[in-house]
Amino acid sequence: MQQVTIRMPEQYLDRIEQIASSTGLKKSDITRMAIKKFIDEYSNETDTDIYKKAKHLIGIVESGISDLGQNHRSHLIKRITKGS
Repeated sequence: MQQVTIRMPEQYLDRIEQIASSTGLKKSDITRMAIKKFIDEYSNETDTDIYKKAKHLIGIVESGISDLGQNHRSHLIKRITKGS
């Protein structure tokens, strides 16, 4: 097993110490568990998972331009040439 040194905000360390005290685990055990959970979740992420996380953002902005999806190029060109 390799040793890793990390820097973290004091509030994180305080919370880790509280959890260690209440569970009887070592701070290093808690840190390893947290890193393992992050790696597992990051490694298992699929396009579907990413969509699930972002789907609440899709379609929330209204441009007021009814055909923007179909004619985005022409609208973009108009916008660029209007600005110059």
